[in-house]
Formats: sequence, structure tokens, C-alpha cells
Amino acid sequence: MESLEFVLQMNPCLLANTLSSIQNILYVAIGLGMVIFFHELGHFAVAKWCDVHVEQFSIGFGPALLAKRWGETVYALRAIPFGGYVQMLGQDDADPSQLTSEEIAADPRSFSSKPVWQRMAIISAGVIMNLITGLIFCAIAFSMGVESIPAIVGSVEPGHPAWVAGLERGDRIEKMGGRTVRSFEDISISAALSTGPIDVEGKRRDNTPFKTVVIPDTTGNRPSIGVSFTSSLRLMKYASGDPTALPGTPAAAASPPLQGLDLITHVDGTEVKSFQDLEDILVAKGGETVTLTVSRPPKGANGLPDLDAPGEVIQSRVGPGHFRTLGLSMDTGPTTAVRKGSPAEKAGFLKNDKIVKVGDKAIGTALNPLRLPDELNLLAGKEVEITVARQKEGGGNQEVVLKVTPEASPGWLDAPLRAGDALAVPAIGVAIQVVPVVVSVDPGSPGEMAGIKPGQRVLKLALVPHPDEAGGPESKTVEVDLGDKNQNNVNNWAFAFVQMQRYPLRKVTLTVKEDSEIRTIVLDPVPDEAWPYPRRGFAMYPAKITQRATSFSEAFKMGYSNMEKSVLNIYMTLRSLFTGHLSVFELHGPLGIARAAYEISKLGISSLLIFLGFLSANLAVINFLPIPMLDGGHMVFLGYEAITRKKPNEKVQIAATYAGMAFVLGLMLFVICLDLFVHKF
Repeated sequence: MESLEFVLQMNPCLLANTLSSIQNILYVAIGLGMVIFFHELGHFAVAKWCDVHVEQFSIGFGPALLAKRWGETVYALRAIPFGGYVQMLGQDDADPSQLTSEEIAADPRSFSSKPVWQRMAIISAGVIMNLITGLIFCAIAFSMGVESIPAIVGSVEPGHPAWVAGLERGDRIEKMGGRTVRSFEDISISAALSTGPIDVEGKRRDNTPFKTVVIPDTTGNRPSIGVSFTSSLRLMKYASGDPTALPGTPAAAASPPLQGLDLITHVDGTEVKSFQDLEDILVAKGGETVTLTVSRPPKGANGLPDLDAPGEVIQSRVGPGHFRTLGLSMDTGPTTAVRKGSPAEKAGFLKNDKIVKVGDKAIGTALNPLRLPDELNLLAGKEVEITVARQKEGGGNQEVVLKVTPEASPGWLDAPLRAGDALAVPAIGVAIQVVPVVVSVDPGSPGEMAGIKPGQRVLKLALVPHPDEAGGPESKTVEVDLGDKNQNNVNNWAFAFVQMQRYPLRKVTLTVKEDSEIRTIVLDPVPDEAWPYPRRGFAMYPAKITQRATSFSEAFKMGYSNMEKSVLNIYMTLRSLFTGHLSVFELHGPLGIARAAYEISKLGISSLLIFLGFLSANLAVINFLPIPMLDGGHMVFLGYEAITRKKPNEKVQIAATYAGMAFVLGLMLFVICLDLFVHKF
């Protein structure tokens, strides 16, 4: 059997990855230890300054791994690294009776013998130290340069709040709820911590300012608006050396082959400056082969690609993609959303209207509902009669004819991203359900050859990996549940259809129901040469911006702004938890924090320092909550003593401390369970 040493010698990439992982783990351990250490150091330093006898200074809880007495204090490193404590004479959370002991208070060096202002200073010193060190962490990070994802909308989920409010691909969001937005993280946080409609301001891709109001969706664990971040123009490079595109896509068959870290600069000679530019040009090219101009970075002195140096210019031809179909035309469900200011809204479209006819083409028989986005885009500028079935007040449906003038807005760029997403018809501004009930089957299609008939319902779609995808970046079986038991999934056929396009090498397994009979069939989708698919399979890195201070004072200002934002966000998070706008299942415990720190450490030291700054702010705020046993609880008792000139009742103080201890331990157990069983650490 090979020894580990031999394996590492024969696999230099494995050795490099192993060393990198060990290094990141050390960074995380040191960073988290520093956050705890500086908090306790604050208590310790001020206690010494006030001449209090400090019995023990401990990092961690449980059995001591290392312990040494220097002078009158025992310094210990303990086995459970989730906190720490400074044990002073007359102040011991494990024995709250010390706070009211007259015998201990008689000792002039005990905590309880000191004036109230000194005890307040000692208790608050940990929080103050966390705020100071957090500011230092952030200032150092900004002096090094902090990478973040810009506040640019990459795509908008059909039918979700941002889509309804009129946000578009490429929009740069500058303010939400009156607060400045600097990164995409700010967008997510502002939405998650909202308690109602949010005023959103920004600029369109052409630099035109816009203002709108978004009403977040509160049906999940956290409020959301339904936007995703934007991609860059640089092709992704996987650590395992996998291709930069999914197998079977046009990008994977580019000639000459594209490589990871290639930067797309032109398409057929036209310069592209953003990922949205690339999307628009590829949509306009439709079924044409295009020539991409890419810049391939050279290797630097360290043997790694130098992304900042001028690269080799390469021309690569990429063929078109086409929708893969089964020849099945499904039924439409109700309209789930109507976009503000859209042609549909102007024409009188209402939520829950069901499109049954476009012109003289009946949906499901003469017109596949999946083709609606492209069909109406082709009719841009022309008045179209759309017949909808609308529910009457007294019950039943009535047909209403609406006259709509579509806009030039191609479909399928804001495609369904999640199982419950609707199908966007951007040319008129509606999002519709596509129900997995077969209305018609194309002659000679895979569906007809498999014996699928009108009236049958598809319960499940599965895509099993192709042998050529083995070990690739996305080589897992994809299953989409379309069962009629879950009414939230009645519109999943559009999402299932998108998955068929993402994996062009895979066969489709359908579970079909007719009356009481259920059968499973395997089909091989066929490309529709007359229906170009707008995406060609490129896997791109997220867009990034770097915030770097040019002076110490600027780094301090940027660090202060970041800490201020962190503290405010923590308070807003607590408010949202108490009001029910944010689910407690979104909380993370020590295991989740450690995992997050490890993942962030992979992004670099500056990103880890920003996270440690946030963690320091978190520790400061949480510790100062008025919960007995925490610093804030002690401050409440000291405040009572300062006002009344007498110490709190001994029984009340002891009972409150034990109650606080039970609450904190219970909360710790709860979040650890969330880490293990909900977030699956």
C-alpha cells in the first residue's frame, strides 16, 4: 500500500491543495482565537487597571489543554474553543453567589468591592475591545484590497418581486431603503432584513437613473427579492482540470478549444464590456456560428497565470445551440405576476388570468406555451389580440380579449432558476405557469414514439449523467418533482425544460400518469434546428470589484464604515428574528461559523479579515444584549445599582443568572443542531 508521503510526492497538485487546506485551517483557527482573545483581553486589562484579583484567564471551555500560572493568574487554553472567560474574585458566572457575598466584597481586590463605574468599565471592556479590533481587522483588509461582487443584477427570477418591480439584467443598484449599496451582499442583506416595501434606486445599463419599489417575498425562511449576481467575461477554471463548459454544449466544442481563465473581449469583432453584452449579442446571432476573441493570460514568474498582464489573443469559433425538445406541448396555468409598466399591465392583464389564445393560435395545440416568449418577441411593435380565461366574481370563467403591443425583449434570458419559478414572457411582461399536463404531441417526436398521449400528466423528470460527464463539475443526477400533490410545483415544467437544455448529453426519464396507471419511460430529446437556445454553455466566474484604500486614513474610514454597517445589520437581524420576518432556521452556530470562515479563507487573507471584523461586531452586539450571564445582563444589574444605590436582591440575581445560563446553553445547543441537521455541516 502506498504511503501518504509517496502519494503526495507523485501528486504535486494534491500536495499543494493539502498544504493550502492546512494553511487555511491555521488561518481560521488563529483568526477565531484572536477574536475571542481580544474580547477577554479587554476584560483582563481593565480589571488589572482597577486592581482586581484575576484568578484565571481562559480561552475556550472544558478540560485544560495547556495551563500555567504567572503571578496570581492561571492562563489556560481549553479543549472546547467556543468562547473564553476571565474569572475574577467576586465575579464568577458559574457561581453567581459571589456577587452578593459580603465576605468576598470585604476583600479590597474583589470585583464586587469596586465602585460601580469601575465594574461597568470592566464589563464593557470586552465589547469595546471587539469593536476596536474589528475596526483594525477591516482597516488592514481594505489596505490590502477587498474583493467583492458588484451590486449589479445578473438575472431576475420570473414572477419574483424584483421582476414585478421592473428590475432588469445589468441594473446597478445604488440604494435600498435609503442605505447606500456597495456590493451584491448589501442587496441580499437589505432584502433579508426588510420589514416591508423597499425603495430601490440605481442606474440602467445605459446609465439612465431609475427608482422603483420592491415588496420582498416573505414566504421562505428569509425575505428575498429574486435577483442573482452578475458574471464576468472570464471563463471558469476548475481545480480538477475539468472543462470550462458543460459537456455537449457549443462552448465545449469550440475550435480551437477554449481554456479556463480565457477572457472574452469580442464577438464577431464587436467589443463586449459586460456579461449582459455577451448575452445580448449571442441572442441576436441566434442560430449562427460566432467567432470569439479571447485574451489568454500568460504565466508569471511564479508559474501561475498572470491575469493583469497582456494575454495571447486567440480567435475561437463557437457553434449555435438549439432547444432540445420531446415534442410535448403542455397546458398553461394562471398568470403568476404582471410586471409594472409593462404592455400587459397597460392592456389590462390581471394576476391569475390564463392565456388560452394568441391571435388565432390556441395554446397547447397550435402554439406550445414554451414558445410564447420568442413568439411574442417576434411580434414586437405590432398589436396582438390575446385571449385569456378570467375567473368571474360569482364563480366560473369568462374569456376576455386583450389588445397588447409587445416590446422587443427576447425570452429565456431570465429563465426559471428554481423549481417553483414561472416562465417569463418579457415581451409583454407576464410570468405564467406551465402545467405538466400534455395537450398535444408532435407527430414523429420522441414523445409520440414513447406512447405519450394528450391528457397524461408528467409526475417526475430525471436526467441521469452521461458517461462523458463523469467527474465533471456537475455530474449528479437531476430530478424535478412535478407531482400534483404539491400545488406549489404545478408550474415546474418550465424549470424541468430548462434542465434539459443544461445537460445536452443526457437522456430524459419521465414518470407519466394516465388515470390510475403510472409508468416510467426513457426518451432521447432532439434539437429543434428552428429554435435557437440563447445560452451556449459558457461557465464564467462571478464579476468582482476590488476596494483598496490608498492611505491609512482612507483604510480607517472604510473600516469604520464596514463595522458600522455590520453592527447595524446585526441589530436589524435581531429585530427581524423577534418580529418573525427572518426564520430562526437561518441561524448558524459555532460549526457553521467555522465552516464559513474556512470557505472565506480560500478567498484570501483580506476576505478573512473582513469576516473576522464582522464576527467581532457580532460578538460585541450579542454580548451586550440584556441577558443575564452575558455582559449586557451584568450591565443591567450594575445600572440598577447605580440608580438605586443598592445591590439587586441576591435571590433575584442568582435566579436570573441561572436562567440566563440555561437560555444561552439552550441556544447554543439549538444552533449546533441547526449546523448538523439543517445546514448539514
